[in-house]
Amino acid sequence: MSEYPRIREQLADPEAAVESGERKLEWARQHMPILEALGDDIGEDEPFAGQTIGMAMHVEATTGVLVELLAEGGAQVAITGCNPLSTHDDVSAALDATDGITSYARREVDDEEYYAAIESVLAHEPTITVDDGMDMVAAVHEDYPELIETILGGAEETTTGVHRLRAMDDDGALEYPVFAVNDTPMKRLFDNVHGTGEASLSNIVMTTNLALAGKTVVVAGYGYCGKGIASKAAGQNADVIVTEVEPRRALEAHMEGYDVMPMVEAAAEGDLFVTATGNRDVITDDAFEQMSDGVVLANAGHFDVEIDLEGLEAMAAETYPARDGVQAYELPDGRRINVLAEGRLVNLASPNAQGHPIEVMDQSFGIQAVVVRELVENGDEYGPGVHDVPDELDREVAEIKLEAEGVAFDGISEAQREYMDSWDHGT
Repeated sequence: MSEYPRIREQLADPEAAVESGERKLEWARQHMPILEALGDDIGEDEPFAGQTIGMAMHVEATTGVLVELLAEGGAQVAITGCNPLSTHDDVSAALDATDGITSYARREVDDEEYYAAIESVLAHEPTITVDDGMDMVAAVHEDYPELIETILGGAEETTTGVHRLRAMDDDGALEYPVFAVNDTPMKRLFDNVHGTGEASLSNIVMTTNLALAGKTVVVAGYGYCGKGIASKAAGQNADVIVTEVEPRRALEAHMEGYDVMPMVEAAAEGDLFVTATGNRDVITDDAFEQMSDGVVLANAGHFDVEIDLEGLEAMAAETYPARDGVQAYELPDGRRINVLAEGRLVNLASPNAQGHPIEVMDQSFGIQAVVVRELVENGDEYGPGVHDVPDELDREVAEIKLEAEGVAFDGISEAQREYMDSWDHGT
């Protein structure tokens, strides 16, 4: 395996970076009551002692709090980024300065450096993998299959990663158990809807300094992420158009009051386009040809393939940075199409991006923590393949959150439980 340097060896002033990163981590800790509550038990019992956890995640402050919890639970943790532009170098350095944690994550790496850092994580011979996008699971299976024998299992954070894992599982190629963290309610209903919706739009506004009110926002994809983006945009007085390839989701968007049309038609109407499909070639040449001067394109999907940047560059007479985080593509007829964050995740890769709101990530990373605990305690009960997160673990995290928020809720009586579980109560 390649020897890629840990983050502190790459920085000109690592001590200043550690100090800055620690301030960000401390702010996040104050607003993550789920991880705090889980940490009280995990830190005391050290259930992860003897485990090595390999992670490929967006390395920013909320991820850092999860990494700290895993290390406090006794694990050795090695981490790198899952996107070349989403790492906060100061947070990465602060983690790397913490006992039990090695961080290779650095912002603005090229493809060779990105995969070399993943190889360096795998050199630690992880017994558990925690992924965002599935690149680490893929690297294990494709390049280092000898590690599979000692891996208890893994956890996958995001929609795109789960799609890839399920395709791998369908092909019979996934050789250890991986929990689909993305698909559990405490992740999907909050992180995907509220996290992606709020963070994507707020970073678009910060990067462009443009208002949403009065604009036509085209949202490509009406899954949970797309729903969040559409709802938040409408809430800020934008007109919203949805494009979809799945007829039931298209109908759902229509019934919820949005205009629904093919992308090539929406291209002529939109001022701002946000992709959230998890698929490639969502906005291509035929749409670029219809767009007005000054439109803004952003991606909220995991990989930078939803907007066909190669096709757009081939069409352009000139391309130049319009402002920090905005690349303008000027077409021969003078129209300018502006792309944010190089077509990568706009909420994490734009210049001032902070990722999802802290409280939202507290819920998602609470699921990650209990899933790792489940793998350590009961991993031998799960065979190779993609597994749903056990419902009792999802409920556990929800109950911790409600208690932290001071929200009381009803319980179910034995009579009610018996009624719901029976089939012989008729009219």
